[in-house]
Amino acid sequence: MIDSVASEKLDRKSQSERIREVIAQYRHPSTAKASWQLVNTLLPCLAMWVLMFLSLHVSYWLTLLLAIPTAAFVVRSFIIFHDCGHGSFLRSRRAMQIIGFFTGLLTLTPTASWWADHWRHHASTGDLDRRGVGDVWMMTVEDYESSPWWLRLWYRIYRHPLFMFLFGPFFVFVIVQRFPRPWAKKREVLSVIWMNLALVAVWTTLALTVGIKSYLMVHLPVLVLSGMAGFWLFYVQHNFEFAYWRKSPEHDGAQAALTGSSYFALPRVLQWFSGNIGFHHIHHLSPLIPNYSLESCHKQLPELNNVVKLNLRTSLRSLSLRLWDQSTDRLISFGELKRRRLGEPSHC
Repeated sequence: MIDSVASEKLDRKSQSERIREVIAQYRHPSTAKASWQLVNTLLPCLAMWVLMFLSLHVSYWLTLLLAIPTAAFVVRSFIIFHDCGHGSFLRSRRAMQIIGFFTGLLTLTPTASWWADHWRHHASTGDLDRRGVGDVWMMTVEDYESSPWWLRLWYRIYRHPLFMFLFGPFFVFVIVQRFPRPWAKKREVLSVIWMNLALVAVWTTLALTVGIKSYLMVHLPVLVLSGMAGFWLFYVQHNFEFAYWRKSPEHDGAQAALTGSSYFALPRVLQWFSGNIGFHHIHHLSPLIPNYSLESCHKQLPELNNVVKLNLRTSLRSLSLRLWDQSTDRLISFGELKRRRLGEPSHC
């Protein structure tokens, strides 16, 4: 019995060492791959914007149709912005600052401010005592039941799909990101100021050239579509039934990365436009792996195939899961909570 336990511990140690060795192989940025990604993302993205403006003279229905691929390229551009924040996209930190600034312009996102919040998200993923920065607001059943009626109502509104995916992106990208966080450091505050000034310059230039009406007719549908897609990708990566949430004393960072982040298996074209971010368990294991290496790393680690795997169909169930139940370590729906109160059996 003792030999069996010792052997199991040795196997786990060997597996952990192998995972660390494989991850270390993919932490190094590739200038060639990064450069090609910039070319095949930013140039088509800008070309699609030009086509959208030209299409206004043909049919606005055509403009709206073109907004779909344009938004997809904006999402892919945001993944580059995201990687620059992790310092994984290129070897040159200066180059990533510049690339991050211009890709941030496409999504109205300040560099240092968003990057700092996102690092906090990585540091606190799965930690119930450190929720609230860089993540989706989530209440536990205990939180919800002990809250006043007006807070429970606001939480229900906030977590409703129509609010979260239609109003949420506009509110975050257009309004929230125009102001620095109360706890922001000087560098983060300056990044907000510089981004706001750059946006004013861009908006003024476009208003004087193509006209404010034309600009809004082009930009708003792209903003809505890319925001919805981006929010959905982020949401489904951490909001699923058997995710990982623990109080700080019990929290394990590696476990949170593997069981608190999903593997969102997308069709090949959507995987490309989302910059491989569906391999989110790999990304949380090591944020220093650039997006263009995530799939290769995933293929080298078959022992991680037991992570939660979602696809487009199964991910839709996450929409109804809104409260973390500490008694069963599951994300549950308001409907299940109601059935419990009525003494009815839950449907797991």
